[in-house]
This record gives sequence, structure tokens and C-alpha cells, in this order.
Amino acid sequence: MNSTKSRRKIVPSASDNGDSAEKQELLLLSSAICNGEDLGSFVRKVFASGKPETLLQHLKHFSKSKESEIEDVCRAHYQDFIMAVDDLRSLLSDVDSLKSSLSNSNSKLQNVAVPLLTSLDAFVEAKTKCSNIALAIHSLNTCVQIMELCARANFHLSQNNFYMALKSLDSIESNFHETPSSTLKRMLEKQIPSIRVHIERKVSKEFGDWLVEIRTVSRNLGQLAIGQASAARQREEELRIKQRQAEEQSRLSLRDCVYALEEEDDDEIDGVVDGSNGGNGNGISGFDLTPLYRAYHIHQTLGLQDRFKQYYFENRKLQLTSDFQVSSMTPFLESHQTFFAQIAGFFIVEDRVLRTGGGLISKIEVENLWDTAVSKMCSVLEDQFSRMQTANHLLLIKDYVSLLGVTLRRFGYPIDALLDVLSKHRDKYHELLLSDCRKQVAEALSADKFEQMYMKKEYEYSMNVLSFQIQTSNIMPAFPYVAPFSSTVPDCCRIVRSFIEDSVSFMSYGGQLEFYDVVKKYLDRLLIEVLDGALLKVINGSLSGVTQAMQMAANMAVFERACDFFFRHAAQLSGIPLRIVERGRRQFPLIKARDAAEEMLSGLLKQKVDGFLTLIENVNWMADEPPQGGNEYSNEVIIFLETLVSTAQQVLPVQVLKRVLQEVLAHISEMIVGALLAESVKRFNVNSIMGFDVDVRLLEAFAESQSPLLSEADANQLKTGLLESRQMVNLLLSNHPENFLNPVIRERSYYALDYRKVVAISEKLRDQSDRLFGSFGTRGAKQNPKKKSLDTLIKRLKEMN
Repeated sequence: MNSTKSRRKIVPSASDNGDSAEKQELLLLSSAICNGEDLGSFVRKVFASGKPETLLQHLKHFSKSKESEIEDVCRAHYQDFIMAVDDLRSLLSDVDSLKSSLSNSNSKLQNVAVPLLTSLDAFVEAKTKCSNIALAIHSLNTCVQIMELCARANFHLSQNNFYMALKSLDSIESNFHETPSSTLKRMLEKQIPSIRVHIERKVSKEFGDWLVEIRTVSRNLGQLAIGQASAARQREEELRIKQRQAEEQSRLSLRDCVYALEEEDDDEIDGVVDGSNGGNGNGISGFDLTPLYRAYHIHQTLGLQDRFKQYYFENRKLQLTSDFQVSSMTPFLESHQTFFAQIAGFFIVEDRVLRTGGGLISKIEVENLWDTAVSKMCSVLEDQFSRMQTANHLLLIKDYVSLLGVTLRRFGYPIDALLDVLSKHRDKYHELLLSDCRKQVAEALSADKFEQMYMKKEYEYSMNVLSFQIQTSNIMPAFPYVAPFSSTVPDCCRIVRSFIEDSVSFMSYGGQLEFYDVVKKYLDRLLIEVLDGALLKVINGSLSGVTQAMQMAANMAVFERACDFFFRHAAQLSGIPLRIVERGRRQFPLIKARDAAEEMLSGLLKQKVDGFLTLIENVNWMADEPPQGGNEYSNEVIIFLETLVSTAQQVLPVQVLKRVLQEVLAHISEMIVGALLAESVKRFNVNSIMGFDVDVRLLEAFAESQSPLLSEADANQLKTGLLESRQMVNLLLSNHPENFLNPVIRERSYYALDYRKVVAISEKLRDQSDRLFGSFGTRGAKQNPKKKSLDTLIKRLKEMN
């Protein structure tokens, strides 16, 4: 039996301090050995001092001292040891009996426990097998689930359902961190990244194909959208035409006709562009954003969202830059629709992507693309417009650009810069248009024979008369119908109407709401500079004969009605109420040509009349009796005038005929006075003056006879053309010609006379007045009062001169 005792630490006492150094070292050594301390310091010290023998002696001395202590301890415990041995021997017999008893018990226990241990071993083995089987089943279930997800992923891949395939891969990675099968684990670690790369490549290829396809689709989409805008504009124009017809009928008091303006629903049209009425949601055949959104969604799932956004924006920007290329091999007039339709389709697609793409492209990016596109389109338009020399070409491109603006404005794109470019070239367009009209008017005038138009059918009357509102009556004439104008009128009216419509077409949809003043300005230029100038050129150079001059004068009267139609038509097309146009009616713009035509007709008629007035030379200036039926020339002139009126009233309007007749009568009156003033006539008597009085009365009677054709007031005004000759004859036949000196009487009865002419003619009147006015018996007794009055008049007028 081993008892463990704690070792006491021996410390040298203080009483030993007085011993010798050798004894002190022995005590220190003994203390270190007893305490189990390291003796290295003692060994180094003795070797350092060169006295190792001392240390050996001390060690031997210490061992001897301990042997004696051991012996003392053994002696002290020997008796106890002997007693213990005796006790052990007495217990030996008890141990043997206990051993035999334990052996018997063990045998019995072994006999009983062996079957139980066998069963226990079988149970433990079965439990172990069951646990292994359960673990295997769990592992198999896990592998089966993994394989099912793999099969599902393969199925989605085969169906190109990449999103579900990626979801299956994510399920495998998130739900099955540890795979029981190492082989399966290695396969998954290898295939899952490969599948992701495969899906990315597949989707990127589909997206690349979509980028190629969307360019064609964008062009078709742009053409369709612009076509829809054109159709909507056409419907608006049709509604305006119906409204103008209703206003015109209302203006003509045809109030029994009621028009209902029906508005068509634009939802269907909007749906085609917006993609809201298609079975597959595409709206337009081929306008499918599924590949784009699919690629974007897949890249989102792969965590490559930002990279795909950048890739998409850069590729679309490159496509837009490519769309800006204008082919130098094809005229821009032929390619402009494709050029603008491609850009329109591009931004329609981008608008859809912006609204439905879930942040694929930002609004700022779309605005930057649009700013680039507008800048490029403006540059192209500036360049192309500067080269164009045909108004129609410029109008075609302007119309398409305006339709482009209307189309894209519906999608929220600002188009002010495009409209500014169109407005900038407004003057050039109208200058080209005026140039074209100048050529057309010249061709129309050169082709006209200045003969009355002959219309066989009603449609000809409608096309040449009613369409320009130049009819004088609302009653349809009988056919065949001979118009009072020549072909120049409808031809020029068509040119002017086309000019108005082209001008309004250019100004419409250009961002300027009220443009009637601009259209009116250019219309004035067309009428005054082009048409009036061309008519003046023809009048002054090409007309020959009274018939053509009369036809031109008749044409000018019809043009006057046509000009009213032109300004009303311009106002209607510009959306201006007609009352404003009628309130601000201006002077006839073709007044120079009208005056020239009437002046030329009057001049030709005066030449004809001059041929008859040469018969004045046959007048007997010193006749014994006044001619009863007037002089010969007057009868010839009246016959000519009556023939002229019967012919001219079929062609000339009443007012034109009145003005021409008044000019002719004034010329006749002037010629009569001129005959009296002629140097060849030295003297004449009262009888000849009375003959002229008869002539003037006949001419006045002719003027009065025109009252059924004109009016009574116009007939009286027509007589004013004879005022000079009438007042001159009245003065010469007056008993008191000196009354001419009275300002009141002169202003009332002789205001048309020139006193110089009065003096010259009065001096030639040398007859004895008593033969007509005085008493025959007293003729020689005193001077004739009329002669005296006439002499006084002559004297006073000479003094005034």
C-alpha cells in the first residue's frame, strides 16, 4: 500500500551562519538535494574554482548520512510489516473460498447470459443495418431529388425555357449544399457553370438575332405609324371639307341640309402602334420584344444586369448611327420615307422598351438618343433642302417630316427643332412655287386663243365654273353652254388654287397655328407679281383685234370673282372664318391687268369709231338749215355702237360694258369738240352747231336706251361721257353765253368745259344771230344780244388767260 506524502522544503537555519564556508556549502548542497533543486550551479561553481573533489566528498557524505536515516526508518516499521504479513496470510483462506464462490457464480451467470448476449449482438447488428439503410434511403432520396431537378433543368433547356432552367439550378445549389454522391457532386460542380454559360450564349445569340430583325421591323413599324398619322390627317381634312360644304350651303341659305360630322375612333389605330390589340400582344406582325425582355430577365437572373444594359444601349446607339447614313447613290426624294420611317420605328420601339422594360433603358438615355437623332435629321434636311430646286419635292419631304413629327409627338418626343427647319425654308419653298406657277401661267396664256369656252356636259361646267365659284347664277344652264370667258380663266384658277393648297399644305402642321396671313401674303404675290404681270405681258404684246381684247376684258371680270374665291378658299383651308375675310376685303389684285385690258379694248373701239368719225369732214359748217336727222357720222357711229352692245353683252359683264361704252362716248365727245377746234375749220354757223346738237341727242338717246341692259342710274352715268360736247353745244346755242363767267352757273352747267377751248371755238362762230333769235324787221337796227354776249365772253376769257 503506497501512501503519498508531501515533501517538506528544508531551509538552512540562521545558527549555521557562523560555521565555516565548507560546512556552509555542504548545508546548501544538502538543502538543494532535499528540495529537488537544480544542482547545475554547484557543479559550475566547483569546476570554475577547480575543486570538483570537494563536491564529490560532499555528495558521498550526504549519501552516507541518508543511509543511516533509512536504516532507522526500517527499524521503526519492521514490526508493523510483520503484523501486516500475518494478516494477509489469515485472509488467504477467505480469499480462496470467495474465489470458488465467485467462480460458481460466474459459471451460472455465463450459462444464463450467453443467449441474451447473442440476442443483444443480433439486435445491435440489426440496428446498425437499419441505420445504414435509412441513411442510404435518405441519400438516395436526395440524389433522386437532385436528378429530378437536373431532369427538369434539361427539359427546360430543351424547351428553351432558360429562366426555369436557371431556377432549377438555383434550387440544386441552395437546397442541396452537401451531395451524398461524390460522383454526382463532381458532375454538378462541372455542369452547372457550363449550363449557365450555355444559357448566356444562347440568350445572347437570340438577342443578337433580335437586334438584326428589329431594324427591319422598325422600318415597317415607322411606315405603318406614319401611314396611320397620314390617314388620321386625311380624315381630318375630309371632316373639314364637309364642314366647309356645310358652311358654304349655310352661306347660300340652303338651310334644309343638315350635316353630322362623324368622328371615328382612333383606338384601333392607336392599338396597332401601341401593341394593345394583338392576340400575342405584339400589335404589329414581327414587333416582338420577347427576345429582348427574355435576354434581360435571364441576365438579371445570372446577375449580369448592368452589363446587359450597357450592351443593349451601345448596340442600339450603333444601330441608330447606322440609320443616319444617307445613300449618295439614291436620290433623297426616293429614300426619304425609308430614312425617316427607320428613325420613327427606332424611337417607337425605344418608347415601348422605356415604358415596359423594367429599367432596361433610362429616360435620360432615350432623350440623349433623341437629341442626337434630331440634330442629325435637321442637318440632313438643311443639306437636302439647300439642293432642291423643285417646290413639289420640297413639299413631299416636308409633309412626310410633319407626319413624322405628329407620329413621334404622340410618344412624347419634342419636335420643335424639326419644325424650325421647315419654317426656315418656307420662303424658299414659296419662291420655287411661284417660279413653277409663273411657268404654268405663261403656258396657259400662250395656249389660249381667247375664244369663249364651249361646254357640252354638266361635269365640264362644274369643273370649270362651279369649282371656282365664278358663276353669275346658281341656276344650272342649259347645255351646250358657251361661257363668257376663255380657257385662260379656269386654267389660271386651277394654278392659283393649287398654289393655295400647296402653300396651306406646307404651312399646316408646321407648329404655327395661325398662318392665313402668311398664305395671303404669298397669294398676293402670286396674283400681283405672277398672274397680273403675265396678263399685262399678253395684253401689251399678244392680243390682236377687238374680239380678243373684249375676251380678255371679260376674263378680267371673271378673275375678279375668282379672286374672291381664292381668298375665301385660302381662309377655309387655313381655318379662318369667312366673315373675317369678307370684312377685310381688299382691292382687286389684278387691277393693272384689268385696267390695261379695258384700256386696250377701249383703244381698239376708239380706233373703230375714229374710222366713222372721219365723216365729220363732210359736215357743212356754214349750213343754211340744220340737218334734221343729224350728221352722217353720228348715224354710222350709233349703228356701230348698237352692234357692239349686242355682241359685247354676250361676253362682257354689265359694269365692264358700261365702263367701255363710257370711254368710247367720252372719246366721241372729245372728237366732236376736237372737230370744232380743228384748224381746218375756220368758221361755222349756228346751223352746224344745231346739227351737232342733234348728233349729241342721238348719242344720249343711245345711252338712255341701255337702261334695260344696265340700270337707269348706269344709263345716266353713261351719258356723262358726252358731257363736254353737250355742255359745249349748250353754251354755243345759249342766248347768254356770258353766263359761263358766272362761277355758280359755270359750276352747275359748264363744269366739263375748258375755257381755252371755249375761247377758240367761240371765235369761229360768226353767224348773224338775228336770223335765228331776233326780229327780221329790226335786224339791221341794233346788234344781236347773243353776239354781244358771246363777244363779251370771248373778251373776258382772253383777259383771264
